[in-house]
Amino acid sequence: MTDELVHYSVASGVATITLDSPHNRNALSAQLRRELSASLTKAKDDDAVRVIVLTHTGKVFCAGMDLKEARGAGAGDQGVNEFPRILEQIWTSPKPVVAKLSGVARAGGVGMVAAADIVVAAKEVTFAFSEVRIGVVPAVISLTVLPRVNPRAAQELFLTGDVFDAERAAEIGLVNKAVDADQLDEATDAYVRSLTLGGPAALAATKELLASPRPATPADGFPDMLKLSAQFFAGEEGQEGIRAFGEKRKPNWVPQD
Repeated sequence: MTDELVHYSVASGVATITLDSPHNRNALSAQLRRELSASLTKAKDDDAVRVIVLTHTGKVFCAGMDLKEARGAGAGDQGVNEFPRILEQIWTSPKPVVAKLSGVARAGGVGMVAAADIVVAAKEVTFAFSEVRIGVVPAVISLTVLPRVNPRAAQELFLTGDVFDAERAAEIGLVNKAVDADQLDEATDAYVRSLTLGGPAALAATKELLASPRPATPADGFPDMLKLSAQFFAGEEGQEGIRAFGEKRKPNWVPQD
């Protein structure tokens, strides 16, 4: 039996998905894509899971598509055809996704970073949109990267393929926080703790809100936003949160250690 390339574990409401294919720099091989997609589905369907942490073993988070598998394949047989599903799973996950990087991200790996809700990276981590350097286009990942990254920086980095560090990634909006390597666990855990304090349904609805097109003016959006707000104030989760606030206790959705 082939060893698994993606490990999945759950503790205290947190599902940790770990890419573990260091022999090929955690490249997006057919097996890794299949296992990663299955793990994301598993986390989504588990009511006990409140937050997803996406991380890795080795010195590379993800090097992008597996070029050995891509070599010689026709357009219809390229593994990149399956990649949009993974990006969409991360982007639309009703549970917040936190990416934790202690190693390099390239090409499709950067696309997954951009799809995550929150990203913490060690300062020595580097990134690159390396597609043009091998004669291909960062087409699929542009759909997650461009909404996150400063347009002028995207123009530069997509066209040059140049390597940039985690602090630059934070400056342009790709990463939330660049920290010293020995602070990576602490910084990630702090985000995870904050996310688990939010109501599950409220977090999912807020993610949808953040991804929705903005109305032309505030007045155009008020009717729909008022309806959404009132539903949550009156809903089961909102009422529990209001009671918990008044009673100075944690709401019932906060995981118990």
